Amino acid sequence: MTTQSLGAEGMDARVARFNKLQTYQRQNFDAHGIPPGAVEKITARKVYPVMAPADYQGRSAGAPVKGPRGLIVSIAECEPGNGPGLHRHLNTVENFMCLSGRFEIAWGDRGEHTLVLDPLDMISVPRGENRSFRNVSNETGRLLVMIVPETDEQADPISYAPSLAREIETEYGRAALEGLQKVGFKFEEPSTA
Repeated sequence: MTTQSLGAEGMDARVARFNKLQTYQRQNFDAHGIPPGAVEKITARKVYPVMAPADYQGRSAGAPVKGPRGLIVSIAECEPGNGPGLHRHLNTVENFMCLSGRFEIAWGDRGEHTLVLDPLDMISVPRGENRSFRNVSNETGRLLVMIVPETDEQADPISYAPSLAREIETEYGRAALEGLQKVGFKFEEPSTA
C-alpha cells in the first residue's frame, strides 16, 4: 500500500510559526488601508490569523495556513483589561480556549451573564449570541479562537452597535469605516425577532 507523502516544501505551506504571524490589523492595513487603531476599536489588541479556508473572505483571509472549508483559527492576544466590545457573529459559532491568562466571557443582550476561563478551559458561543471577552489576569493573555461557519458562505460577518461606526468614522474617517465593512464588520441594532 502506497501512502501519500508531502515533501518538506508541501508540509511547510501547512505550518504557521507564531513568531512569523502578522496581526490581522497589519494585514488589513496592508490589503485595505484600514488603520490598525480602527480595527482595535472592535477587536482584541492583537489578533493573529493562523488558518482560514482558501476561499475565505474576511479579516482573517491573510492566514498563512489554508485549511479546510468551515474552520477559521486565530489567536487573540490581550494585555490586562483588553478585549473586544459586545458583538454578535451572524453566521458562525465562536469557540474560545484560554491558552494563558484568565478571560472573562460575557454574553446576553447587555453582556449581563459572565464566566471566567482559566488556562485550557474552553467555551463555545452560538451564532447570534452577543458576546465579549476581556483579559482579567495581570499578564498578557492569549485565547485560541476557532470560528466555524454554520452556513455555506465562507465569511464571518460580525455586528456591532451603530454608535461604534460613528465613533470610528469621526476618529479615522469614512474610508476606515468602509474598509471595516468590506472585511465583514457590520454596525446595526440587533433585530428583535
